[in-house]
Amino acid sequence: MNALRLIAVLLSSLVALAACGTAADEGTESSGGTPQLDFTATTLDGSEFAGKTLAGEPAVLWFWTPWCAICQHEASFIADMADKHGDEVTFVGVAAQDDVEAMRAFADRYGIDSFTNLNDADGSVWATFDVPAQPTFAFISASGDVERVNGTVTEQALEHWIDTRAQA
Repeated sequence: MNALRLIAVLLSSLVALAACGTAADEGTESSGGTPQLDFTATTLDGSEFAGKTLAGEPAVLWFWTPWCAICQHEASFIADMADKHGDEVTFVGVAAQDDVEAMRAFADRYGIDSFTNLNDADGSVWATFDVPAQPTFAFISASGDVERVNGTVTEQALEHWIDTRAQA
């Protein structure tokens, strides 16, 4: 009986990890222009947000879900990076696949309420950026180039993008 319970726990863990995405080197795409910024959404506090407000400045969009273990792990360093680089790069979280109360609780618990987070419960912003799973990052340079990374990124990789491509 204990062996069956252990197998069930291991399988559940594998399914949860698989649902949270893949490593960053497995899916990077880049495109010129910013047609993806033609969207509107509602923030977690109920305000309207227009993607076009990001045009002409570097931005990091972080696509997350409240129940994703990898997203939970990333949240603190994303918040730190937003605090550190918020004057030079705009950070926007794009939450989906849950209700707004769970999204708000996640933002409060992990300290990501210092930057804008969107309620994308219908997945429309995710679809605009062709996000296959969470976490995913969309790096938008000041010139409008969009580089999407499917999966997690390290703090060092995010720092490198800010240092080398945010102003390109």
